[in-house]
Amino acid sequence: MEKVTLSVQGMSCGHCVKAIEGSVGQLNGVQHVEVNLNEAKVTVEFDSSQVSLDSIKEAIDDQGYDVL
Repeated sequence: MEKVTLSVQGMSCGHCVKAIEGSVGQLNGVQHVEVNLNEAKVTVEFDSSQVSLDSIKEAIDDQGYDVL
């Protein structure tokens, strides 16, 4: 299991949290997603044999947010 914290711009409210947690959480291999609005960070625990970091970043990007 891997754990990564990503800096994400554009998040501002509860809807942003639900959009990111929902889209990333649906990916096979993702165990846990936590969004911290105050720090503009998303922490993801995932199985790298099932899902790539690029796929996680793409899921966030597809919701309209910028992964730094």
